[in-house]
Amino acid sequence: MSGHGAAPYIYLGLRALQHRGQESAGMATWSSHAGLYQHKSMGAVHEIFNRDAVESLRGSVGIGHVRYATTGRSSARNAQPVIIPTIDREIAIGHNGDIVNFMSVKKSMQREGTAFFGSADTEVMGQLISYEYSQTHSMPTAIRRAMGALSGAYAIAMLHGNTLYAFRDPNGIRPLCLGALENGYAVASESVAIELMGGGLIRDIEPGEIVMIEKGQQPRSYKSQNTSSRAHCMFEWVYFSRPDSVLDGKLVYNVRKRIGETLARESPVKADVIVPVPDSGRPQALGFSEESGISYSEGLIKSRFVERTFILPDQKLRRQAVRMKLHPIADVFNGKRVVLLDDSIVRGTTLREIVSMVRSVGAKEVHLRIGCPPIIAPCYFGIDMKDRNDLIAASRKEAEIAQELGADSLKYLSLNGLVKSIGLPENQICMGCITAKYPLNIPQEQQRFQQSLNDF
Repeated sequence: MSGHGAAPYIYLGLRALQHRGQESAGMATWSSHAGLYQHKSMGAVHEIFNRDAVESLRGSVGIGHVRYATTGRSSARNAQPVIIPTIDREIAIGHNGDIVNFMSVKKSMQREGTAFFGSADTEVMGQLISYEYSQTHSMPTAIRRAMGALSGAYAIAMLHGNTLYAFRDPNGIRPLCLGALENGYAVASESVAIELMGGGLIRDIEPGEIVMIEKGQQPRSYKSQNTSSRAHCMFEWVYFSRPDSVLDGKLVYNVRKRIGETLARESPVKADVIVPVPDSGRPQALGFSEESGISYSEGLIKSRFVERTFILPDQKLRRQAVRMKLHPIADVFNGKRVVLLDDSIVRGTTLREIVSMVRSVGAKEVHLRIGCPPIIAPCYFGIDMKDRNDLIAASRKEAEIAQELGADSLKYLSLNGLVKSIGLPENQICMGCITAKYPLNIPQEQQRFQQSLNDF
């Protein structure tokens, strides 16, 4: 973002995007008088940035980041933005996604003498851009060269002096958009962040596009390389993004509501009430209710103030924490045939506890309807689902999963139903986690449009 006093705007944007990462947060700004300012730490945005911290970040241009660890350890060293020296001034880089070949690039650079201080792929990208900049003395060219060497999913905001660069991987796997503020411009993973800064969405940053923003000037666009193969992540619409965001021209809320409508037509059920698993199951449940005629009720109340539960040391404590996060309204469930609608099932741990909780307050029947096809394969592009052994649907059929979760029935949205609900051509959506076919070459995995692994 550029304009007068960037840090307060960035703080608002980070609060809007807190759902994208709760592990750590950071901000870097640039002042022509004093250079680069930085503040980052482990924790949530409101825990890290008090008024003094925000006011200490001077300058009219800056970037911010909330981290959700997928590559690299969960540590303060890997918190972003990452600061990398260049031949003239430092760059600060914030990254959403995963670089699948970063280890081979890192080892190659280490052989040439580059030192790395963290374990995240973001640092590899930054060091590679710094190297290419030393060779070309052109930042857009350096970014373009780095994008040609790196394979994976990335949406990047990068600060170099008083210039902001934003760029997106050639497949467009991770989202990134451009917006206008009263006194400048902003880029963000989701349009809602720009709106909550007081601005408005201009457009999506195109796959493979580099956007350069300088103070007082219109954004300039550079194309990097062939971007004919689109692969927008389906999980952004199903779960990850906020329902009030617009991604690649599609309002997330509308997509989720269509998912519920489609699911009701595909998998009807005789029931008395439909209850969403909050929060992302709400639009799907509303669509299911309207299409099926089954009444909708908020039967599970979510506490907004429960601490994160993934850090708890054992499974028993994590199960107890689910009951702290969600509490059933007994009158909604008692003696009723209930449809629980959730956006997806990854491991099944939380949903198993929810089914048990609903039965404990008197539900007569519990039917599960899931607004996503079965997740059967890892994600290599920025969602923390890397091990097949953790995925409940990787080795089980619907009936087996229903029995394991304690439900009377379980039905998933079909792949065709998902594609139609999103409203993009199937060949423009990344569905690797539900088809086990990926838009990029992943060793030992099948690439889209291959007949077999021997096609390479």
